[in-house]
Amino acid sequence: MDATRRYFFGATPEEQKRKCNALLRSNTRKLDRDLANLQQLERKTRTFILQASKRAQKSPALAAQARQETRIFARELLRVRKQEQRLATSKATLASVGMQVNEAFAMKKIEGSIKNSTGIMRDVNSLVRLPELMGTMRELSQELVKAGIMEEMVSDSLDNDNLAEEGEEEAEAEVDKILGEILKDKVEGSGVQVPSQPLGRQEEPEEEDLESEEMLAQMRGRLEALKS
Repeated sequence: MDATRRYFFGATPEEQKRKCNALLRSNTRKLDRDLANLQQLERKTRTFILQASKRAQKSPALAAQARQETRIFARELLRVRKQEQRLATSKATLASVGMQVNEAFAMKKIEGSIKNSTGIMRDVNSLVRLPELMGTMRELSQELVKAGIMEEMVSDSLDNDNLAEEGEEEAEAEVDKILGEILKDKVEGSGVQVPSQPLGRQEEPEEEDLESEEMLAQMRGRLEALKS
């Protein structure tokens, strides 16, 4: 009977509300998982920086390469942290959408109609462009359009300004800041200097090069996986 009613008259406001909330919860869980993975990746990257710094202290022959590696790992850590900030912001936006959606359905119960919300449309539009949530956010936007909470979005292919690349000089300053933060105790306790300039490539044992490249490839693979 319910299936027949839905076929001819569509879902009731309560059913629409339940579906929207289920999609919002699903997206929140996805962001929580991605944030947990990024936090784990951040911890591992910090460990790689400390290990590279120790290699620089123990083996003078590998010092130049090890110092270069600390900067490479610090750049990767910078990327991880920026993505963490982006996902944390998206999670807050998602929570805001959830509150606005429930508010809109509550108003419909009282007034018998729902007014289009430009605030929800703006927030949903920003989340649809997030690679991690694109599929489920499109589905949510369709449900919100059916419920009359927002109008159909004309285009969601705007530039993602959150991922704009920084200038090289500013990025290097951030790298220095990260190295200072992670190696501060080591520097103060042992006289080791934080590498403040990118070092040129020098000929070093091939085995060490391969090991570093493998670690970087693994880190970048995990980071890209979180975006897909």
